[in-house]
Amino acid sequence: MTNALHTLDKPALQAYLQEHIPEFGELLEIEKFSGGQSNPTYKLVTTGKTYVLRAKPPGTLLKSAHMVDREYRVMTALADSDVPVPKTYHLSGDDSPIGTMFFIMEFVDGRIFWDPALKKSSNEERTAIFAEMNRVLAALHDVSPEEVGLADYGKPGNYFARQTDRWIKQYKASETENIPSMNRLMEWLEANMVEDDGASSLVHGDFRIDNLIFHPTEPRIIAVLDWELSTLGHPLADLAYQCMQWRMPSMKGLRGLAGLDRTSLGIPLEEEYIREYCQRRGLNNIKNWEFYLAFSMFRLSAIIQGVVARAEAGNASNPESAAMMRMAVPFISKMACDVVGELVE
Repeated sequence: MTNALHTLDKPALQAYLQEHIPEFGELLEIEKFSGGQSNPTYKLVTTGKTYVLRAKPPGTLLKSAHMVDREYRVMTALADSDVPVPKTYHLSGDDSPIGTMFFIMEFVDGRIFWDPALKKSSNEERTAIFAEMNRVLAALHDVSPEEVGLADYGKPGNYFARQTDRWIKQYKASETENIPSMNRLMEWLEANMVEDDGASSLVHGDFRIDNLIFHPTEPRIIAVLDWELSTLGHPLADLAYQCMQWRMPSMKGLRGLAGLDRTSLGIPLEEEYIREYCQRRGLNNIKNWEFYLAFSMFRLSAIIQGVVARAEAGNASNPESAAMMRMAVPFISKMACDVVGELVE
C-alpha cells in the first residue's frame, strides 16, 4: 500500500508484526483513517481481530512533536485505571518496516462524535455525554502518576511557563506568515505568566469530544485516544482546553458551541461544567481562568500552525483539512486576545 506519507509493504509488515505479536494472524487489509492531523493512523484487519497502527509521519519533524512512544507508554500505564484506554501491543523503533516509529493498539469499536453540539442526539443523551466527559477528565486528574509508573513523565516547575516557552518555539519553527494577533498573544502570556501553585497531575493535552470513543449505544466513554501531548502538568490546562469549545463558533475547520442555546439542548453552560468538575475533585474557586483559556487558545493555534507548515511541506496527514485550518490561526489567536482584553492593531 502506497500513501503520500508512508509506504506500507504488506508482506514486510506482516512478518514484523507476527514476530512481535504472536497472535497477530494474517494481515488482510490496511486502511488509513481519514481523521487526524498529526500522526497518521491505520486500521489493520487480520484473520483474528482488528488492530490500529499509529505512526510518526516521515520527513523532517519539529523537535518533541509526534511522540508516539509517549502515547504508547501512557496508554499502557493507564490500562488498569479508571481512565478507559485501548489495549496496547507493541512499540517499534525508528527503523521499522514503514520507515518511522509506530505502535500497535486494539481497535475499539464505538461512536466518535465530531461535533460537540451533538446534533443527532436527544437532550437527555447530550446531558449524559457531557457528564461522562467531565467524569473521565476528573478521573484522569485523580490518577497518581507514581502508582502507574509515570512519576518521571514530565518535568517539575511551572507547567504553564514551560509549555508557553515550548509552544512559542514550536510556533516560530513552523511560522509561515506574520500574524499580529499571535505576536501579541505570545507577548501577553510571557508578561502575565501565572505563578506555580503546585497543582500537578497527568494531563491529556488534547481532551476533546472527537478524541473519545463512546459505547455504541450508551453515553459511556470506552476509550480515550490521541495522547501525543500528554505529560505531567496542571490539570486546569486540560479543563480550559476543553472549555474552549463553549467559546468557539461552529465554522469551517472549527467545531464549537458559541451561539447555540445550550440550555434548551441539554448542554451545560461553561460555568456549570466547571462547577461539576470542581465538585468531582473537591476544588473551590478557580483563579486565573482567563489566563488558562488564553494559553489553551494559543497552544491550539500553535498546533494548527504546525499542521499548516506540514501541509506546505507536503507532509500533512490530511492536506485538504490542513488548508482550511490556515484561516483558523489568526481567528483563534484574535479570540484569545479578546478574552484577556488585548487590542490587536
